[in-house]
Amino acid sequence: MAELLVFYGARPHKRFGLIWAAVSRRGLWSASFGIDELEFQAHIQDRGRAHMVRDEAKVAPVLKQIAEFFAGKRKRFTLKVDWSGMTPFQVAVRKAVMAVPYGRTASYGEIAAAVGRPLAPRAVGGVQASNPIAIVIPCHRIIAADGGLGGYGGPEGLKLKAWLLEMEASNAKK
Repeated sequence: MAELLVFYGARPHKRFGLIWAAVSRRGLWSASFGIDELEFQAHIQDRGRAHMVRDEAKVAPVLKQIAEFFAGKRKRFTLKVDWSGMTPFQVAVRKAVMAVPYGRTASYGEIAAAVGRPLAPRAVGGVQASNPIAIVIPCHRIIAADGGLGGYGGPEGLKLKAWLLEMEASNAKK
């Protein structure tokens, strides 16, 4: 894949430090939080070679929607995602995860079945472990078959996953 032009920037958040986003001309490329700029630049490059330009204005709409989500004011994102650089299986899994409604959960096995690979819940977990677009692709909504939280690679780990699920459950009723 040729080098891609990606604009990125951050917005401060009182709990998570900085919320980061990166966009290409095709849509949202990457999103993360609780990391510094160098870590986010590496996160951007994990998807493929990118020429990165810091431009807060280009990513402002994305950062606004993510901040609204964290504030409990947004239940659905209206962002176009750039799926390039992902395998067909990764895209299928991440689209299935995005289809899990706000305030609800699904198991890794349910996502595997939804993408036609019912015997691949561990593979689904692997895809989600490398989720390049935190929160917008809501991997926190995917739990173990026994109802346990499973894993979570975000800052604070399972503590944050539990908080996100509780926040969504309480706001889903509003």
